[in-house]
Amino acid sequence: MRADLHQHIWTDPLVEALARRDALPFIRETRGLTMLYCAGEQPWVIDRQAETPDARARLLVEDQLDLALIALSSPLGIEALPREAAVELIDAHLAGVRLLGEGFAAWGPVALDDPDPDDVDDLGARGCLGISLPAGALAGPDRLYALGPVLERAAQLAAPLLVHPGPAPGERVPEASISEPLWWRALTDYIAQMQVAWFTFAALGRREHPELTVVFATLAGGAPLLSERLAARGGPDVDLTDPNVFYDTSSYGAGAIEAMARRVGPDQLVYGSDRPVVEPRPTGWEALLQSNSARLVARTRAAV
Repeated sequence: MRADLHQHIWTDPLVEALARRDALPFIRETRGLTMLYCAGEQPWVIDRQAETPDARARLLVEDQLDLALIALSSPLGIEALPREAAVELIDAHLAGVRLLGEGFAAWGPVALDDPDPDDVDDLGARGCLGISLPAGALAGPDRLYALGPVLERAAQLAAPLLVHPGPAPGERVPEASISEPLWWRALTDYIAQMQVAWFTFAALGRREHPELTVVFATLAGGAPLLSERLAARGGPDVDLTDPNVFYDTSSYGAGAIEAMARRVGPDQLVYGSDRPVVEPRPTGWEALLQSNSARLVARTRAAV
């Protein structure tokens, strides 16, 4: 079995729910184009034809994958919305993933306005493999402790946590400049968010949640490679080979993957393509990464 732990999709239920909104994030149809608008990002054109269930199922076959896990794109800020609005969009997202059929499963996004441990049970009952949170929600001790009951419940249920770039509630997101390259936020804000989340969990979160399994998207922004600087600046010792911490390799090539494998161990690296945001490129690591992903999925399902 081979699995991809990090994909996104624009399903009809989610697009329709976003089109009904008057505040960010929202979608508008403009001259035949489906345009996404969200805080801190330039408008994005959604290719609806490429996002049909049939089209995505064909990609699954072409990529020689047995399973793709679909995550909500946290930079949209959906999880950080007032609870009623967040739940409405999360429900639409999960309804859309269910329409994809065999070969697809979902990460369960957690609404961050008054986070409730019961949400973890609800997401599991709806077939989600685990839960997902934006990295901003784990930025620093206060936010980590606020999510303590949710993380504890996830650990009790053996539900892994996917940490994905994205803001926390109330976090000010700088407005995107029209002169800003489309790749800018992905190489600046996203990376910083992931690094802060990793340092928070490595230094504090693991002590509080010793049984929690965590998957950091995008190699946690390369944060484990900064462990020597952490030690030089008086930081705590962290277990870089923690068997319950995994790193998806989305957007990275062979050089970065090899460096992370030396630091955290190859068994902790898992495959994440980030489709449709990124068209994955061959790295030579695919077989191992996809096998590691499948092992994590099988371990999680066996524990339920």
